[in-house]
Amino acid sequence: MFHHPTVVAVNESFLNQSRSSNKANWLAQYNAGVMADLDFFIGEEALTRSRSSSTYNLSYPIQQGQVENWDTMERFWQQCIFNYLRCDPEDHYFLLTESPLTAPESREYTGEIMFETFNVPGLYIAVQPVLALAAGYTTTKCEMTGVVVDVGDGGTRVVPVADGYVIGSSIKSIPISGKDVTQFILQLMKERGENVPPEDSF
Repeated sequence: MFHHPTVVAVNESFLNQSRSSNKANWLAQYNAGVMADLDFFIGEEALTRSRSSSTYNLSYPIQQGQVENWDTMERFWQQCIFNYLRCDPEDHYFLLTESPLTAPESREYTGEIMFETFNVPGLYIAVQPVLALAAGYTTTKCEMTGVVVDVGDGGTRVVPVADGYVIGSSIKSIPISGKDVTQFILQLMKERGENVPPEDSF
């Protein structure tokens, strides 16, 4: 299992290409086995590229748990599938997770990208707190009922789950996230005179 910050560094020249030409480019690169020559990078590599070259712009496609930039999100999935998983999406079923407050339109657009762009044979989109609750059970006979405190990079939510279903009307959101905790700790370290690495390395 690997974890990448949801950030994409896009070459400025790549921004001027249409979505259809982008798709044609990376499909050709994948088929030729040269995915290393992409004009964008994700995760830690994106942060490194943006620090070393002014031609790369950083983009964070997910804000407060919601996708805000679909083109960049598609590039992020593309890199994950082809460059890190190194698989043909047409041969595999996919499981994606989403925030409990994701709009139906966002879910539909996710499905559109996965089915029409990546041609996946099957897709299941699960709510993150439900999967977290399922992972916490050690027996097969579980009721899937409980309360999940979901602390993410963009926010914190308290999510009640009954028999595997989220009770949407009872979700409580707090505008304090893991990013805020990181910034608070960095501030304390700076006040103590500690040697603090650049903020974009977190």
